[in-house]
Amino acid sequence: MSRSRRAFTLIELLVVIAIIAILIALLLPAVQQAREAARRTQCRNHLKQVGLALHNYLDAHTVFPPSYCVVPGVTSTVGGQWSMFARILPYLDQANLQNLVNWNVAYATQVNVATTRIPTYLCPSDPNDVVRVNPATGVARDYPASYVVNFGTWKIYDPNNGTGSDGAFFPNSKLSPASFTDGMSNTLCASEAKAFTPYLRNTSTDPGAAVPTSASFASGLTGDGCCIGTSLQLNTGHTEWADGLCQQSGFTTTFGPNTRIPHTVAGVEYDIDFVSWREGTTATRVTYAALPARSYHEGMVHSLLMDGSVRSISENIDGRTWQWLGTRAGGEVVGDF
Repeated sequence: MSRSRRAFTLIELLVVIAIIAILIALLLPAVQQAREAARRTQCRNHLKQVGLALHNYLDAHTVFPPSYCVVPGVTSTVGGQWSMFARILPYLDQANLQNLVNWNVAYATQVNVATTRIPTYLCPSDPNDVVRVNPATGVARDYPASYVVNFGTWKIYDPNNGTGSDGAFFPNSKLSPASFTDGMSNTLCASEAKAFTPYLRNTSTDPGAAVPTSASFASGLTGDGCCIGTSLQLNTGHTEWADGLCQQSGFTTTFGPNTRIPHTVAGVEYDIDFVSWREGTTATRVTYAALPARSYHEGMVHSLLMDGSVRSISENIDGRTWQWLGTRAGGEVVGDF
């Protein structure tokens, strides 16, 4: 006698596969959302650690660190370029790394320091968590940071009289809590940036002191770019945590978070940062900059306030309110944001 053996038919097998595929499709967005929520939490924690480090620096030095050290009227200061992020290293459990720093020598010559990856300075959602390589030599020279400090509304530095920005950091600044008359809970300290952002710098035409109102203000300007025609530095902005120049370590509130600044070269439009002239490299020209805070977290940016608190701020925040948050002594009443 033969015994029949029951097995899955092809149709039954396809139905099972289809059901599994549907379940995976339903589950995948939830998994991605959970992962992004974890990355957002970690990002906020990184900014919180930066805030605590800055206040520990304040306790030790009675003032907050400068963005950069320059001598007014001198076009360059060897060793002065080291960033605020380099100055707070001991308060982030990175004292051994800071011990390697020779403050009398330019950071660019100390690649053993500048190429070090510092996890606290990197947003887990930033895909450009990679060392920057010198395109001419193929040798590693810098590591990026996903966080930048507040350089105020537009003006960064005037070498003619040594005055700086209306924000929380600028060259040679020595700001104490008393400097923040708007209140430290109403003044931005740091926010997010996207590593490897192209930027326009050292423009032949000076944009002037008036804060631009249109994000297309730079469309007709040209600079000293080395990589895209003669206009843009390609993908080199926010690639050097050790460099205190504003296009590496700063943001401004000229425009709101995640604002796109369009600039077209050879028929291709880029979303750029803008620096009229790099501070510390000219004896006469005033530095102005439009450096939007940018984030890979959809629809918002994480921002650190000077009191050490961290907020998630919508990219749709009123532009005037965002500029008010960028000033330390503007006399504005910010309210809820």
